Amino acid sequence: MRNFRWLSFDKIPPVCDLRKCGWRLVASGSGATNCIAIARCSSLDMLGWVRFLIIHRPHTRKRILLFGIGDAEKRARLLHLGFGEVLGETPQLDELEVRATRLAKHADMLPRYRDVGALRLDLFAREGFAGGQPLGLHPREFALIWRLADTPDEPVGKETLLRDVWRLQHMPETNSLAVHISRLRDKIRIARLPELVRTAPSGGYVLAMPKQFLKKARKPLTRDSPISATMGAGNSRPIEDRRHEA
Repeated sequence: MRNFRWLSFDKIPPVCDLRKCGWRLVASGSGATNCIAIARCSSLDMLGWVRFLIIHRPHTRKRILLFGIGDAEKRARLLHLGFGEVLGETPQLDELEVRATRLAKHADMLPRYRDVGALRLDLFAREGFAGGQPLGLHPREFALIWRLADTPDEPVGKETLLRDVWRLQHMPETNSLAVHISRLRDKIRIARLPELVRTAPSGGYVLAMPKQFLKKARKPLTRDSPISATMGAGNSRPIEDRRHEA
């Protein structure tokens, strides 16, 4: 059974209720993040768009299906921003179910490459490259940085890393995690790359995007960001801004 979220304040219209197709609606606060999210955006105003784009960060957008975007240029812009599917008018239920199913399958597919500034991670080779030269990563070192790259600029707890990389459900007595992190940092430093793997105040680790790379990327969204002037306006209630959604 597939799960989905409804991100708008209003009730799910019958033509968008995937429960009729055997899906399960994930309740607010359940903590599930690996499900498809659906949002109706026809009346979202400029401030609502800014809030929505800030809350739903790029690495989560591939699982979000938007509809109610009548302008083709706006749909193209939203696709460029990483949203998994962007539709115009409200789709029929059978079409929505097909698109949501396809989106779920695509979202679960892993990319071969991930670029972190000047560092390229190659999943097939399980190696990191800087200027075309391999870093010589140990399999666990690669698994660590690949896991951190799932949520760049967001701390990942030690327990989570041990579970996802080592497949452990408890904290071991050894300091294997710290040792692998130290070796990973050394190899990144030898490659003359900026400090990428940092210790989070919470005690976990975070993959910090390089400042020079961020300058080339889009600037953080604010009320005055250009995006807010191009995404259309409306007077209805904005899509909910709860941070645990999607």
